[in-house]
Amino acid sequence: MAHRPFASAPYVVGRSAPAPAQPHIPAEESLCPVVSHAWVNSEYKHLVVDASPKALAVKPGQFFNLLCPSPDAGELWLRRPQSVYRIDPENRRIEFLYKCVGRGTYGLATLEVGDELNMVGPLGVGFTIPPGCKHIVVLGRGVGLATLAPISQLAAESGIGVSAILSARSAEFVMADDLFAKVGEVIAVLDSDGSSAVEHVETILKRLIVQRRADAFYTCGSNRLFQLMKRLGNAHGIPGQVAMEQVMACGLGPCYVCVPCYVCVRTFEVNGKKELRRVCIDGPVFDLQEAVGW
Repeated sequence: MAHRPFASAPYVVGRSAPAPAQPHIPAEESLCPVVSHAWVNSEYKHLVVDASPKALAVKPGQFFNLLCPSPDAGELWLRRPQSVYRIDPENRRIEFLYKCVGRGTYGLATLEVGDELNMVGPLGVGFTIPPGCKHIVVLGRGVGLATLAPISQLAAESGIGVSAILSARSAEFVMADDLFAKVGEVIAVLDSDGSSAVEHVETILKRLIVQRRADAFYTCGSNRLFQLMKRLGNAHGIPGQVAMEQVMACGLGPCYVCVPCYVCVRTFEVNGKKELRRVCIDGPVFDLQEAVGW
């Protein structure tokens, strides 16, 4: 497996204070052999690669910037950021669960077993669990569920209860339900039967709060569900985090493409003031109450 280290990215303009401190893991470019790659349904694929020790140090919520092959004769100019679905250090495996939506992911879908995937990472700021936490609630939709899987696994391994609310168009598109079922309670909410309506999800969250099973909130993949969790978290004093999905350039911070083009940045509100932060290096995980949404 070929790999070379990347220099760590300096902190630059974009927020009033540096990103939350985490153990520094220098990003690395790795060529990772594809071990398995299969369709989960008509839209999603599950990719498993053999990873280097440094890549296997990835934390829940962090991501890799993937160099996807072109699906056609044209070139792909940017890597595609992809959060990790599952980490298996014992077997040297990193897994991704992704949706085919554009040229990058359709190109990624062409990889076969034995091919090599060029990955840069681990990158970004991941999830954290508050001290004294006894039960967490994760709420996600679509590929956001894959992003929430590692923090749910970490919580369960730490003896923390997990309630996972999985939102999807229909039962076919409920992602990672088998993984969540192994670590805690699974509540599927669907568009097809109306159970994914915000008011219904709010009822579920309020029940968990009353039952004292909501010491921390985590969400990804849906603006309306993010806004709901943010509102309830604020009303009940429950800390939380949101993983933001964002197109990126280098994924490391120093390219500054975000400055003129707003490619990698989102707006946040801190102490009543709006500010821009880079999803690539200040995130992709942010405080639930500081995020504005999309």
